[in-house]
Amino acid sequence: MKKRGKRIAAVFLAAAMTMLPVGTVYGEEIQNGAEPATDDPAARREQEREAGYKIPADTNSLEGWPEGPAVYADSAVVMDMNTGAVLYEKQADEKHYPASITKVLSVLVALENSELTDEVTFSEDSVAFMEPGDASIGMTPGEVLSMEDALYAMLLASANEVSYAVAENVGQLMGGDYSTFIEKMNEKSQELGCTNSHWMNANGLHDEQHYTSARDMAKIASAVYQYDEFRKITQTLSYTIGPTNLVKENRVFQQNHKMLWPENENYYEYCTGGKTGYTDQARTTLVTFADNGETQLVAVVLYDFGNDAYVDTRAMFDYAFDNFDKVMLTDEKTPEEIESYQDMESYVLLPSGADFSDLDKEIEITDSQSRTGTVTYTYQGQNVGSADVVVTREYVEAENEESVSVTEKETETIRIPLIVRILIGAAAALVVVFIILCSVLKYRQIKRRKARRRRRQQMRKRQEMRKRRSDRSM
Repeated sequence: MKKRGKRIAAVFLAAAMTMLPVGTVYGEEIQNGAEPATDDPAARREQEREAGYKIPADTNSLEGWPEGPAVYADSAVVMDMNTGAVLYEKQADEKHYPASITKVLSVLVALENSELTDEVTFSEDSVAFMEPGDASIGMTPGEVLSMEDALYAMLLASANEVSYAVAENVGQLMGGDYSTFIEKMNEKSQELGCTNSHWMNANGLHDEQHYTSARDMAKIASAVYQYDEFRKITQTLSYTIGPTNLVKENRVFQQNHKMLWPENENYYEYCTGGKTGYTDQARTTLVTFADNGETQLVAVVLYDFGNDAYVDTRAMFDYAFDNFDKVMLTDEKTPEEIESYQDMESYVLLPSGADFSDLDKEIEITDSQSRTGTVTYTYQGQNVGSADVVVTREYVEAENEESVSVTEKETETIRIPLIVRILIGAAAALVVVFIILCSVLKYRQIKRRKARRRRRQQMRKRQEMRKRRSDRSM
């Protein structure tokens, strides 16, 4: 019952988050709560950097947790994409404008609701909203691309008109329009457990009601990374879209994520893709995937600044790869509540020096009939991994009994005390007596009226008879 209550509360929380005032979203203002003492851009940036570095990572406060690096980003997180384990976080639930990393969610919704061979037709609406300086590959109304070409344009060139067209066309495939796609973005976000996000468009152009958090973005990125098509696209360095029905030239564009380019100073050998973003209000936002051959991680930084986003991301990845050990669950003693793990490759990520016996666990049953569920392991309250499980029959029975017991107790708590029930019964009886008395009085009143009416009628008849006799005698 307690777990059911948590799930219900989470649903209401997710719905409430979409109605929070715009003031809760961080924009261009300085995050340390004070304006800088200079108008010089370089000095201002340096002050912001210093203020950002002074905000410690939240995970640094955990006992026995390795100390993470200071980063300039206002919000940051590193998450294991297979287990959901969070290895590093700094203000991970603060709301920020996401800019073009929005397209990661847009691609996820597109992959789930279309085929790569589907056609994407560009309407007037998909192009008309563009302003000078917006990222684009120069599409025109009436042009047609394949969905595959469109997704490359979204992720590599960050083309805003392509994002709009994909949303519009996939929305039509779902039986609606562009707004249908945006609704699906919000639904998918909530389905993934995002509680600090609200989406207004498919490209990330600024809107005060369009925001997310580092943790939410990591959940979204982890979900889309499971698609082979996405992994192939996101690590591609250069792509060419051939001639279309209206344009005869090739369109060639390159990957914007600097950690993928070997010749770039920000190159990171374990990087397997990512998405960049920038608006004046969001500053630099960055999603990055990394795989060292053993662990697959995603890092998200929000409200960062230019190249600092790459410096921060590298520092967080190095910290995560160097300070956590992968522990296979099948190598440890299985908790008595669990019959088996559904995936024999399930694991947790423990801080170096920690032991599996130091972990706490929480089991959620998803289907009592099949006895399937999820176990989440935590260390000092921090999620270090979850896995799908089959629980024992005894555990299911015990949980069901507890649920019934709790229900009975709740029912008892709303039972009306005896004295109150007696008073209510007496009051009800008085009401019934009053109604009967009123009915009897009413009946007698009606009966008297009828009697008076009969007497009047009889008197009139006698008067008429006397009058007729008198007339005859005359």
